Amino acid sequence: MDLLNTLVDKGLRRELPTREEALAVLATPDDELLDVVAAAGKVRRQWFGRRVKLNYLVNLKSGLCPEDCSYCSQRLGSKAEILKYTWLKPDEASKAAAAGVAGGAKRVCLVASGRGPTDRDVDRVSQTIEAIKEQNEGVEVCACLGLLSDGQADRLRSAGADAYNHNLNTSEGTYGDITTTHTYADRVETVHQAQAAGLSACSGLIAGMGESDSDLVDVVFALRDLDPDSVPVNFLIPFEGTPLAKEWNLTPQRCLRILAMVRFVCPDVEVRLAGGREVHLRSMQPLALHLVNSIFLGDYLTSEGQAGQVDLDMIADAGFEVEGAGTTTLPGHRTDAGGGCGSHAGGCAPCGDGPEAQTAPAEAAESQAARTDLVAVRRRGAGTDLAPNA
Repeated sequence: MDLLNTLVDKGLRRELPTREEALAVLATPDDELLDVVAAAGKVRRQWFGRRVKLNYLVNLKSGLCPEDCSYCSQRLGSKAEILKYTWLKPDEASKAAAAGVAGGAKRVCLVASGRGPTDRDVDRVSQTIEAIKEQNEGVEVCACLGLLSDGQADRLRSAGADAYNHNLNTSEGTYGDITTTHTYADRVETVHQAQAAGLSACSGLIAGMGESDSDLVDVVFALRDLDPDSVPVNFLIPFEGTPLAKEWNLTPQRCLRILAMVRFVCPDVEVRLAGGREVHLRSMQPLALHLVNSIFLGDYLTSEGQAGQVDLDMIADAGFEVEGAGTTTLPGHRTDAGGGCGSHAGGCAPCGDGPEAQTAPAEAAESQAARTDLVAVRRRGAGTDLAPNA
């Protein structure tokens, strides 16, 4: 395919695709899916080889969030029967993190529900970061605490945080349909604050909320312009008790096309396969490793993932290897320049502006039954007396 040859050439040169080309990836038929995966796989291997970075989530505070994000099981008014607990103590969080590190995780992601942290919360998380770093030499720590106030990013950086996560989630044009208690601009501003403090920016999206192909391209291009070092791609987990519980819009094939599009748009960025992979990719998860270079190990915030050992076996069986703590994730040209996605990295060609195509969400999912049996609420690990899954 001329399209795929063009995208591979651009990806290997860190030249960005046009909007028209990104939309065309999402519109490719299933008969050409393996060609799409193979093409994006060449770009992935150019910048990351066959390495897979493992990340581990620790939910520091679960549930009872005052924000109304429609996709979230912890949202205001959620009837999802998830674990609810207040802040873990630093030693409890460090113990939970150690399980992930022992399983091979290179980065620990500390997450807390809520609009954003108070200064006291930042103190608490700073103590947790210090405890984790003391017990696990060389581990990366990423904080995800919501919207930041002035100076909070600097304090987290001083405490030893390496990165800060705050996802855009969906396009600016549709953001108000998903969340009303804060704005898209609020999210962008928090990522800028993290970057200004010297934290590695982590910002991604959630697919499967009823968005169009154009919306997906919008948010991925916005992420490219925002310049994060890592882009997590989540697939909606339709929790019962949330407004999006009936949104089963994804097939494994569509998920792979979305991941391929993200790889082409952000060729040299850490693309992370995040929540929902077990629910929507299912037995096709190994194919996704040809597109992403990072995954979460074990469980998520409020849902269970597949067993940690299954993840490790999947990586090995697919011919990939776990990235070691002594290996730098990002290519040298990005680390030397302080990171960045796409056109802001040194030497990248500017993005073209192809004509926009409006495409409806894939309809193939309508013919297959929703796999509600694969949505399992987390009942182990942080906030419980049971051993974590790592």
